[in-house]
Amino acid sequence: MAYMMPNERLKWLTLCAAVAVLATVSSTLAANPPDADQKGPVFLKEPTNRIDFSNSTGAEIECKSSGNPMPEIIWVRSDGTAVGDVPGLRQISSDGKLVFPPFRAEDYRQEVHAQVYACLARNQFGSIISRDVHVRAVVNQFYEAEIMTEYVIKGNAAVLKCSIPSFVADFVRVESWIDEEGNVLSFSDNYDGKYLVLPSGELHIREVGPEDGYKSYQCRTKHRLTGETRLSATKGRLVITEPVGRVSPKFPTTLTSSSFTSAANNSLTLLCPAQAFPAPLSRWYKFIEGTTRKQAVVLNDRVKQVSGTLIIKDAVVEDSGKYLCVVNNSVGGESVETVLTVTAPLSAKIDPPTQTIDFGRPAVFTCQYTGNPIKTVSWMKDGKAIGHSEPVLRIESVKKEDKGMYQCFVRNDQESAEASAELKLGGRFDPPVIRQAFQEETMEPGPSVFLKCVAGGNPTPEISWELDGKKIANNDRYQVGQYVTVNGDVVSYLNITSVHANDGGLYKCIAKSKVGVAEHSAKLNVYGLPYIRQMEKKAIVAGETLIVTCPVAGYPIDSIVWERDNRPLPINRKQKVFPNGTLIIENVERNSDQATYTCVAKNQEGYSARGSLEVQVMVPPKLAPLPNNSPLYVGDYYQVTCAVVHGDAPFNITWYYNGQPAGQLPGVSILMHGRRSSSLNIESVQGGHAGNYTCMGANGAGHTIAETKLSVKVPPRWILEPTDKAFAQGSDAKVECKADGFPKPQVTWKKAVGDTPGEYKDLKKSDNIRVEEGTLHIDNIQKTNEGYYLCEAINGIGSGLSAVIMVSVQAPPEFTEKLRNQTARRGEPAVLQCEAKGEKPIGILWNMNNMRLDPKNDNRYTIREEILSAGVMSSLSIKRTERSDSALFTCVATNAFGSDDASINMIVQEVPEMPYALKVLDKSGRSVQLSWAQPYDGNSPLNRYIIEFKRSRASWDEIDRVMVPGHTTEAQVQKLSPATTYNIRIVAENEIGSSQSSEAVTIITAEEAPSGKPQNIKVDPVNQTTLRVMWKPPPRSDWNGEILGYYVGYKLSNTNSSYIFETINFITEEGKEHSLELNNLRVYTQYSVVIQAFNKIGAGPLSDEEKQFTAEGTPSQPPSDTACTTLTSQTIRVSWVSPPLESANGVIKTYKVVYAPSEEWYDETKRHYKKTASSDTVLHGLKKYTNYTMQVLATTAGGDGVRSVPIHCQTEPDVPEAPTDVKALVMGNAAILVSWRPPAQPNGIITQYTVYSKAEGAETETKTQKVPHYQMSFEATELEKNKPYEFWVTASTTIGEGQQSKSIVAMPSDQVPAKIASFDDTFTATFKEDAKMPCLAVGAPQPEITWKIKGVDFSANDRMRLLPDGSLLIKSVNRQDAGDYSCHAENSIAKDSITHKLIVLAPPQSPHVTLSATTTDALTVRLKPHEGDTAPLHGYTLHYKPEFGEWETAEVSVESQKHNIENLLCGSRYQVYATGFNNIGAGEASDILNTRTKGQKPKLPEKPRFIEVSSNSVSLHFKAWKDGGCPMSHFVVESKKRDQLEWNQISNNVKPDNNYVVLDLEPATWYNLRITAHNSAGFTVAEYDFATLTVTGGTIAPLDDGTGHGNVHARIPLPAWMPEWLDLNFMVPLIATVVVVAVGICVVCVALSRRRADDMRGGQKDVYYDVVYNQTMGPGATLDKRRPDLRDELGYIAPPNRKLPPVPGSNYNTCDRIKRGRGGLRSNHSTWDPRRNPNLYEELKAPPVPMHGIGNHYGHAHGAPECQYRHPGMEDEICPYATFHLLGFREEMDPTKAMNFQTFPHQNGHTPVPGHAGTMLPPGHPGHVHSRSGSQSMPRANRYQRKNSQGGQSSIYTPAPEYDDPANCAEEDQYRRYTRVNSQGGSLYSGPGPEYDDPANCAPEEDQYGSQYGGPYGQPYDHYGSRGSMGRRSIGSARNPGNGSPEPPPPPPRNHDMSNSSFNDSKESNEISEAECDRDHGPRGNYGAVKRSPQPKDQRTTEEMRKLIERNEAGPKQLQLQQTNGAGFTAYDTMAV
Repeated sequence: MAYMMPNERLKWLTLCAAVAVLATVSSTLAANPPDADQKGPVFLKEPTNRIDFSNSTGAEIECKSSGNPMPEIIWVRSDGTAVGDVPGLRQISSDGKLVFPPFRAEDYRQEVHAQVYACLARNQFGSIISRDVHVRAVVNQFYEAEIMTEYVIKGNAAVLKCSIPSFVADFVRVESWIDEEGNVLSFSDNYDGKYLVLPSGELHIREVGPEDGYKSYQCRTKHRLTGETRLSATKGRLVITEPVGRVSPKFPTTLTSSSFTSAANNSLTLLCPAQAFPAPLSRWYKFIEGTTRKQAVVLNDRVKQVSGTLIIKDAVVEDSGKYLCVVNNSVGGESVETVLTVTAPLSAKIDPPTQTIDFGRPAVFTCQYTGNPIKTVSWMKDGKAIGHSEPVLRIESVKKEDKGMYQCFVRNDQESAEASAELKLGGRFDPPVIRQAFQEETMEPGPSVFLKCVAGGNPTPEISWELDGKKIANNDRYQVGQYVTVNGDVVSYLNITSVHANDGGLYKCIAKSKVGVAEHSAKLNVYGLPYIRQMEKKAIVAGETLIVTCPVAGYPIDSIVWERDNRPLPINRKQKVFPNGTLIIENVERNSDQATYTCVAKNQEGYSARGSLEVQVMVPPKLAPLPNNSPLYVGDYYQVTCAVVHGDAPFNITWYYNGQPAGQLPGVSILMHGRRSSSLNIESVQGGHAGNYTCMGANGAGHTIAETKLSVKVPPRWILEPTDKAFAQGSDAKVECKADGFPKPQVTWKKAVGDTPGEYKDLKKSDNIRVEEGTLHIDNIQKTNEGYYLCEAINGIGSGLSAVIMVSVQAPPEFTEKLRNQTARRGEPAVLQCEAKGEKPIGILWNMNNMRLDPKNDNRYTIREEILSAGVMSSLSIKRTERSDSALFTCVATNAFGSDDASINMIVQEVPEMPYALKVLDKSGRSVQLSWAQPYDGNSPLNRYIIEFKRSRASWDEIDRVMVPGHTTEAQVQKLSPATTYNIRIVAENEIGSSQSSEAVTIITAEEAPSGKPQNIKVDPVNQTTLRVMWKPPPRSDWNGEILGYYVGYKLSNTNSSYIFETINFITEEGKEHSLELNNLRVYTQYSVVIQAFNKIGAGPLSDEEKQFTAEGTPSQPPSDTACTTLTSQTIRVSWVSPPLESANGVIKTYKVVYAPSEEWYDETKRHYKKTASSDTVLHGLKKYTNYTMQVLATTAGGDGVRSVPIHCQTEPDVPEAPTDVKALVMGNAAILVSWRPPAQPNGIITQYTVYSKAEGAETETKTQKVPHYQMSFEATELEKNKPYEFWVTASTTIGEGQQSKSIVAMPSDQVPAKIASFDDTFTATFKEDAKMPCLAVGAPQPEITWKIKGVDFSANDRMRLLPDGSLLIKSVNRQDAGDYSCHAENSIAKDSITHKLIVLAPPQSPHVTLSATTTDALTVRLKPHEGDTAPLHGYTLHYKPEFGEWETAEVSVESQKHNIENLLCGSRYQVYATGFNNIGAGEASDILNTRTKGQKPKLPEKPRFIEVSSNSVSLHFKAWKDGGCPMSHFVVESKKRDQLEWNQISNNVKPDNNYVVLDLEPATWYNLRITAHNSAGFTVAEYDFATLTVTGGTIAPLDDGTGHGNVHARIPLPAWMPEWLDLNFMVPLIATVVVVAVGICVVCVALSRRRADDMRGGQKDVYYDVVYNQTMGPGATLDKRRPDLRDELGYIAPPNRKLPPVPGSNYNTCDRIKRGRGGLRSNHSTWDPRRNPNLYEELKAPPVPMHGIGNHYGHAHGAPECQYRHPGMEDEICPYATFHLLGFREEMDPTKAMNFQTFPHQNGHTPVPGHAGTMLPPGHPGHVHSRSGSQSMPRANRYQRKNSQGGQSSIYTPAPEYDDPANCAEEDQYRRYTRVNSQGGSLYSGPGPEYDDPANCAPEEDQYGSQYGGPYGQPYDHYGSRGSMGRRSIGSARNPGNGSPEPPPPPPRNHDMSNSSFNDSKESNEISEAECDRDHGPRGNYGAVKRSPQPKDQRTTEEMRKLIERNEAGPKQLQLQQTNGAGFTAYDTMAV
């Protein structure tokens, strides 16, 4: 079309664009198929080959794979069947693990627990199977290893085997062997010892002797699954035999070879257990693989031979092979072969792992595998075997079904390995697909029909059409056409013009390519009558299935049937007819199924159509089998017939020979016999006719074959007959001998015996002769191979063939030995021989050093020749060898075939020359390293050097020798003695002899630590806490130098603690015993003591432990659970429990029971003691009804222990004794008064008295009268006058009536004389109580009663009066009342008297106390009771106190006449007095004894002994100081340049025993040095001048200031015009005094005004303090610190010229005496009592009263003899204006400098108030911060910010004190602090003022300056601070006990650069209740912590810092403070307030 409409053009463009887009999309899809990221399965975690597990543990087998989509995991058995769960025994977890839970032994199932499993992973792309997993569960079974007795010939090696039962052998291995002594023999690399445990577990014992027969051995095995180890059940032993004669080597079994397998990298053992006598030698060889050649095994670090056993460590696969052990001795030899297979783990890999192959292209997979051995290689596809066993798998033409997963498996007997690879189909693998097709259609006849099929695929398919199975070709009505679209699809169409009814039917389009076929069919129905198209004849082979469809046209069709012979089908079971017209006949047979079949189609109108189909059944041929004949001989006739026994003619019969047509074979004829048979004939069979013959019969239905084999026996015949050969010597000879025949003849070669043919022997197989396929090869042929050879060819047919040939070797002359060495001794004759072999004649010439040797020129040489059978021998004789004959002699042999030469290296040997240049390279205590130069060796290798050495005093006859190999020129002589002089020389030795000795060298060995132990060690107890150790030195030979001393170590026995060592100096006296007393040991404790000697090198060995007990002590605890039980009136049982064992301090031998009546208990003399060994006893013979006091104590050999607490028991009551006296007094003519005294022993409570009366001489009854117990008289009445009566009295208790008193007779009478009924008695009265003495009298007339006191008549007074009954009453008895009182009764008839004694019991009077002795820490006093004491004294109470401390008491027994008061302060005053006490109470005090302990302050040393000066440092020798009797505690060191005012503190805690170096001084400069020495008695200050030396070490001239040396103060030089009195040393104190006085007045004024004012602090505190603190100050603002109103606010302002911080325990900054009542200033001059509770504090006393005119505010107040401020009632109070050292204040406030002061803002807007240590807290908030007692850390780094307006680097220090103020004291305290900010770059100070907790009113006036210094020194310095360092750390006044450690804290870090820290960081608070505040009186010390640097690097110790400075490493940060003229702190600063 030439032109297009615009619209059409647009359509085409659109269509092209669409096509282009489609093409792009399709190409993209082709390049990136949708499944590009999809892949088949690959194992990520594949299970191992073997899984062994114990039934007690179970096992989990993990199998993980990857793929896309994720593969499914299935476990299968080795046969491929899937594995399922077995409850309790096997289960498969959800994540694919195969789990075997633990199981009982009886649940074991072989099919579960001993099975081969595999893991199968599969997804849609294929399947893979894991390697075989051999699962083996091991049931824990008992086993025992056994060791058999081994019989060994003496001198041989023995190998003991540990036999392990086979059922556990795989899991049990030998760990070690144990001999009978318990020695453990384990695996070792030491192959030289007697014993060796072989890698395979055997015990190898070398060179056994008779003694080995007495030993036994056990093996220890370990189970690798359970970890259990056990010893063998039996002990193995050796039976040593000693043969009578010689024995050749024999192996224990008849086995001549063995084989075993071992894994790579393991160590393995090859045993060669031969035995022989004498002991044999073994050698190991290894065969070269594939040959019979062997070579000796090379021994090295990896391969070792021990006796006959070969040990290979870390075996490699290359070690595999056949080994031969050859054992020989002088009797014979034997050998054994061992085949070793070293396995390496199998692994496999397929290359490539994945490949994509196009259709029809080849694919190759290569399996690369490693490991050993490899038994099989196999391949699988998708989990199924494909029968390929080569490493390379090749697929020639890939088809669709080839895609999938391929696996290569390599296996051996032990394991398997696999690898997988995936084959994917390439892009051309798109089989045809019908994309679009026609549908079934029904239509009327007439119109045309258009059927369309669209198919796609790669490659592009072809489309064909069929109608009812018959291909449609183009004709006038049917048109087929097709085209390819742009996207590759094929469009095919079928056009039917003017369709007829006959065109109806099944139309099919078929798309076909080489990749595949796709088809589509549908019916076309055309209305019309039935019509059947013609059907062609159908041929089918018998046995197949016939399928035919009736080609019916027309529509509609009602039925289609098939008929045969007018019978509708089916008529049998094989036939099937379907409604659509399809007929199927199965297994077609000719007889029954070959016929004509008719198809009949009908419609509903009855119209029908018929069509016929002829079916022909064809039968394929079948042949009769061909016979297999026995072999024929050549020339025989052969015929075989082939017959077709079944099948359709015509037949075609053909013959084949070995696959080729047989008719072409010569001599073969083929004949046909009729139509059915054919024969193959061979007239004369030849060898070439042998082979396979095949007959093929064929017809139209198929073909078949029959086969037979013809064998022909052919005798041998030559193909290549051998002939004579000649070969050049050394060439590789090859002689061919080939023969043919059937069977194939065997060709062999033999060699003639001797030089002629005739007798032959087989060729020995050797390295250079071999026969390959009949050809004889002789490699490197030699003359020996020359001779006749026979070649034979035999196959059993006939006699065979043979040929004899001559092999001749044409040999040039040859020397069998090309080069050899020959030695001769100098001066002796020698003969050199050369033997040349080869074809004669041979001529021989001699050369010497390549020069022709002519005997004519030197008659010492002679040449002779001798003709031998194989050649010529030439001899060169030398009559007398010289050194020049050491040369190379060469003999040259020549013949017609060539020449050869041989060399003889002639070596003339002699003794070596002497070694020289003997030097000492190195030496130690026991060895010396020597070197020397190697001398001339005399042409004989030096066998050895002999080093001879001796002690210097010995002769060379007494020498020791060391042998050294001859190849070395260095050696070490060992086993020397240290510190000993030796002479050493050396001799060289070769085979010929020894050289002369070298020159001797002399050496002295170095000292070594002693090697001997001290001897004769004895440890004896001295007392309960002391052991004396005595010993003697080690043997002199073991000193190894001079012994300097001994370390004596001791520790508690039976503990793991380390020894405590003490050092003892050596005693030089010969044989003198050393001794040492070990003190302060535990009582009766066993100690272990060891001693080691030491010299300057070190310490020697420890001696053996000596154990000893200290002497027994007394038990430190009493028996417990003491109890008493009253048994009777005179017995008490006492029982107790032993004291605790640890307190017995010995062996308790007996117990003592101390007992006495309680009222006599105080009197030691009246106590009774009873000893017993048991834990109870009965006390006998006690007083009845008496209260007894008892104590029990335990007794050891050390004495009596502590008594128990007294217990009390009362004996039982009993009947009383008789009344002691009875009186009967006549009262009248009918009455008698009977009186009596109570029984001496009432034995209970008297209940009554019974008075018996009886008339004398009459038989009258005895009358009784009961009288109350309190009545001591009875009036008997109604008596008869003048009749005598007898009276007696008894007493009764609750027990009964007692004994009767004596009888007394009286007679009533009218005469009644005066008599006293009372008895003489002694009365005891208690002091200040009333006393009454009776005097009952009778008489008529009434008697007059008078009393005399101490012989003086009594007159009544206030205290004494006479009572009406005659008794005398004394009120308030005193001591003077004691004495005799007599009562007199008198009437007219008679008079009577009695005398009473009055004893007054009073407290003791004052005892006498006298001082007996004093020491530095103890006082001894003597005590005597007052002479006038009447009551028994029970003891004393001793009272003592230090001058300013608390009273302490000590109890002293009355027997002790002396008492020691111990643990006192050294050099201190004490007061002592005593009081006595008795059972009344404490008595009067004695006079106070004033005394003091010994000791003084430190004493100054001499300057030259103390100071040692260098150019930039000064050394201080503190040992030069004398301590004054009290041990030194520490020193303070300060220095300054002479012209400076301010002192620099160097250290405030130098230990007394050290030397101290002051560093960083300038050379050639004058310095002042101030030293303050402290001890408990006080301190001493010394100042020194010194000048450092110049850089060169010189001195400088002294300054002429007239001050001299020693303790001087440097004067500041003044200008000449200034008067002398203006000297600053004078002016500064003067001005300071004035300022201090002014400030004091201001303070008093302010205090008074504030007290009078309405206390602003009680109300608007904020307002009041705003005046001072809330001023907004800019950088230029200045706070005037001299304002008087600020003086008490700031508390204390440090003077400007003090830089010395206080020192623990010093009085440096206080007056000499500080008394604070019972306050707790812990100084040795304080009143602190070291024996009191350190945490008791009392209130401060009244405020101090200023003493005017005293004080120097800026002056030093160190030595102030008395206080300048006093508290009323106190002697010396802290001096408020003394200089106080604030730890850390190196730069103190200088009023001359303008400093900025600025408060810090607070975040919540409150008035900023500096809190504790700068913590900003709101008013009213308790400003508490935890202060770490005893801590060395400074307060937090970020509590303060230092502001430096100069922009310089600033340091921050936070030395403010911190206190734990009670809550209600917080605010006052806050306002007494200030913070200073230095705008000049100085340092920041916060809170240098003292602060107190005064709960009473917190007034700052009260003892503002009371706190001396709290200080960050905490617990270690309890005596430092106003109340020590114990802070109340928590609510409730919890206290920490003090720590008495003398160690001071180290100084703080040098560097504190914290300028970037935030200020308000403290989170800590310590809120204390108000009650706590009220309770806690007295000032508190400061427990402020010293701030540590935040950088770890900055946290350096003093010593580290000093070293850094010496190395100039301190850096600018650490040195900046010294460079800024004191602005800030200097190193080592600490501070305390």
